[in-house]
Amino acid sequence: MHKPLRIAAIAAACALSGAALYGAGAATAGQSTANSTHEPYNIGLLVKDIDTYYGTAADADGVYQASPTSPYAKDLARIDASAREYIDKAARKARHHGEKPAVVFDIDDTLLLSLDYEKRYNYTYNSASWAAYVNKADRPEVFGSPELVQYAEKKGVEVFYNSGLGEAQRAAAVENLKKVGADVNLDAGHMFLKDAANPPSYLSACATPGTWTCTTVQYKSGTRKHIEQDLGYEIIANFGDQYSDLDGGYADQKYKLPNPTYFVS
Repeated sequence: MHKPLRIAAIAAACALSGAALYGAGAATAGQSTANSTHEPYNIGLLVKDIDTYYGTAADADGVYQASPTSPYAKDLARIDASAREYIDKAARKARHHGEKPAVVFDIDDTLLLSLDYEKRYNYTYNSASWAAYVNKADRPEVFGSPELVQYAEKKGVEVFYNSGLGEAQRAAAVENLKKVGADVNLDAGHMFLKDAANPPSYLSACATPGTWTCTTVQYKSGTRKHIEQDLGYEIIANFGDQYSDLDGGYADQKYKLPNPTYFVS
């Protein structure tokens, strides 16, 4: 998942301003690193801002959680309300035109929140610690997202997952998604994970067995292209916490969920 740039400051400004909806109402510009020669934002103050945004607090077990009354939760609620209204209309329109509507969700920090990992490792990334964290399969939900998965299914929309998690993490991802209530289409035909050892043929331009050169955008947009062109669905909405989850086309609408803790190019 995290192929970082692990720089919290890059993402903070956009999320803290509440500019979370990408392409539906409050559209945002793509993120980029600052080129200013001025002194950067103080990282200690930035961490305090992030904690305030999430309403971060450790629970009785010492696990860092976001508050359901935080600015983060309120931003998510606004996105959720807009997405529900859109899905309802877009699904009916797609079926009227003889299309099979689908939605695509990223997993990490779109459906499952990794705030506790970020806090414990001071917003840095290590592949071994990350793998161990994912394999515990006990991350909390991103507020409202599992319910949005259920809502899409009830509206007759096919649900797919397009994640940067590796194939070896499939069992843990499925277990964790079931725990938070996103128990919809968790089979291999609907949940796409990175398989560097045996990549699918539709990614052959950047991935062959044992050789993976796909960028996040190439991987995720290539998977969406496969869903549309090979599987025959019309992706009416694509949800992700990174711009790289959303760029590259093959989705009618894009929803950017807030995440000020890391940036994946």
